[in-house]
Amino acid sequence: MNRLCDVEPRVMDDEMLKLAVGEQGLRDEAGQLAKQEGILFKDVLSLQLDFQNILRIDSLWQFENLRKLQLDNNIIEKIEGLENLTHLVWLDLSFNNIEAIEGLDTLVNLEDLSLFNNRISKINSLDALVKLQVLSLGNNQIDNMMNIIYLRRFKDLRTLSLSGNPVAEAEDYRTLICAYLPDLVYLDFQRIDDHMKELAEMKHRCSVDELKHQESLTRAQLQDEQARWEGLEGHKAAFVEHLNGPFLFDSMYAEDVEGSQLSHLPGVGELVQTYKDKFVIICLNIFEFGLKQQEKRKAELDTFMGCVQEAVQEKQEQGKHKMAKFEEKHLLSLSSLRDESELTNFEIKMAEHSEDITELVNVLMTLEMQLVEQLEETINMFERNIIDLVGLFVESVQSLMAQCRDLENHHHEKLLEIAISTREKILKCELEEDLPDAVRLLFVDKDTIVNAVGASHDIHLLKIDNREDELVTRVNSWCAHLVDKIRKDEIMRNRRRVKEINQYVDHVKSELDSLEYSDLLD
Repeated sequence: MNRLCDVEPRVMDDEMLKLAVGEQGLRDEAGQLAKQEGILFKDVLSLQLDFQNILRIDSLWQFENLRKLQLDNNIIEKIEGLENLTHLVWLDLSFNNIEAIEGLDTLVNLEDLSLFNNRISKINSLDALVKLQVLSLGNNQIDNMMNIIYLRRFKDLRTLSLSGNPVAEAEDYRTLICAYLPDLVYLDFQRIDDHMKELAEMKHRCSVDELKHQESLTRAQLQDEQARWEGLEGHKAAFVEHLNGPFLFDSMYAEDVEGSQLSHLPGVGELVQTYKDKFVIICLNIFEFGLKQQEKRKAELDTFMGCVQEAVQEKQEQGKHKMAKFEEKHLLSLSSLRDESELTNFEIKMAEHSEDITELVNVLMTLEMQLVEQLEETINMFERNIIDLVGLFVESVQSLMAQCRDLENHHHEKLLEIAISTREKILKCELEEDLPDAVRLLFVDKDTIVNAVGASHDIHLLKIDNREDELVTRVNSWCAHLVDKIRKDEIMRNRRRVKEINQYVDHVKSELDSLEYSDLLD
């Protein structure tokens, strides 16, 4: 589709980019930057790289503030290397050899995209371009009208070019486009008039209504999936995911071959159902208790963060007040020192103002130390409270999990009784029910059936123990990491504050030190 070139294909590198930026000096500000030593590509807003015989896009990562990029009339085969250009608004990749739309996932600010005259057969992978207004895809290989339906998601799309594609040869091409994309203003460089819109609406009303219905169902489904995902994330945050139903119970039997075989014994079905009903109730108790405890932990954390913010803000206001009063005095002192002609008086005023600076440092550092002590006490109290909450949660979960084990033990005893009773009936030929051959093999002797029941029991207990251990480990780890992060954040806050104070004082001292008496006399 694109012309063949005798010139050797090129890959973008720093040398090409510097030259391109420099050559644009006659047309925009970018070239002026190139004349400066140590050019910063991050300051370039527009870049023109057309007719360069570029085969591969590369080395653009430094152009992080680029708004406009022109790469048309090259031999580019793949859209790549644009990940860092998150501020890009305008992109021209027309007249290349591109076969697939890709590599645009980070260009969330892109409004104008030209892929005219390439080898593209499918419109996709544009989902991230939520601000897209202009899309040029003329002279490609798009032949399926479903590609147009894909474009309905772009609510800001106003200009579309598809002429020169097989799809544009369809008899109802223009009316279909106008019907499926009712907000479109320009199609193939021609304005869509009201008559065309009315005609399109009448002609394709049924298909558009059906399409809207399907889109509505899809949106509802996505919303349900999103709600389920958010719910699951909330349950994970409470460490009780999948405990609001029979998931744990079902997982106990998922790998329990013996349990599946034993379910064929007379009376076992009813026994298992009773066991399941009681087991699920306990799981629901854990789940509901976990959600309530999560709310309490969140409330405790919110209260703590509020106290920290309030304490920091109070000390900041006090510090600002002290610094404002000092700043007024500092400016007056500097003015007085500049006007002083007597050396003795100059030295006295310098000494007095140095004392003022020292006093300010002491005041600000005292405020910071008071805040450190106050926050340390607040953090210690929060740590005690959150550990108590987690401890209560763990203790309660362990108690409820113990009830699950009690149920399992009771079920095991009843199942063993049924198994032994069944074996006795088999030996006496009194068993009325037909059992599968695999199940009958379990009754060749007493040890075999006892071992089968025991193996099933062990699997169930292991599943219960693992879920309990996982929950306890995760919540304790969360608690430890939370407290550790809070303490590290406080250390970093204190260091930043001390650094701010020292930098301010150094600045004030440098202003004072710059006033030498000999210079003032001159």
